[in-house]
Amino acid sequence: MKLTNSQILALKRKRGELNISVLEMSRETGVSRWTLDKIFKGEKTNIHKSTFDKLNDWLINQLDVLKEQ
Repeated sequence: MKLTNSQILALKRKRGELNISVLEMSRETGVSRWTLDKIFKGEKTNIHKSTFDKLNDWLINQLDVLKEQ
């Protein structure tokens, strides 16, 4: 699967809003910190479906947390 620039930007923005490190995001998403680092540097946009699903689920869960507040 391929991440779009919009998806990468959304991940970067949410990480910035939460003020968390790549390591913390890795723990929360279940995606390797090395994979996240490559995604953020633009070195990797083709990812496994499982990684794609984990990142999308994390973004959706963040929206749900925001709605509950």
